Amino acid sequence: MRIKTTIVFSLIASLGLVSLSFAAEDAAQADGRSLAFDRKMGNCLACHAIPSEPKVESPGNIGPPLANMKERYPDRAKLRAQIWDATVANPDTSMPPFGRNKILTDQEIDLVTDYIQGL
Repeated sequence: MRIKTTIVFSLIASLGLVSLSFAAEDAAQADGRSLAFDRKMGNCLACHAIPSEPKVESPGNIGPPLANMKERYPDRAKLRAQIWDATVANPDTSMPPFGRNKILTDQEIDLVTDYIQGL
């Protein structure tokens, strides 16, 4: 009986940890979205449309739409590098180097990267 009780409690505890993990992911996604939409921070909407966000007002059209990002950037590090400094891949880009110019911190770039890759 003691073993069954231990197993049951272990299962319940692991389910709690899984739900905490999902809650942390949701919070990180919300933080990344907030930064991406903030006109003084990420300001992604100045140049990009985000088709999965129907309530977006006045999206830009200078950059490509942020859609199917996991397919376009399966390697998260490459997407992060693009956000950090897009001039490395394309010296003529109009995208600001958010990391190199310290527009966003490393942590903020990670949050935006996670949000964008989820689109």
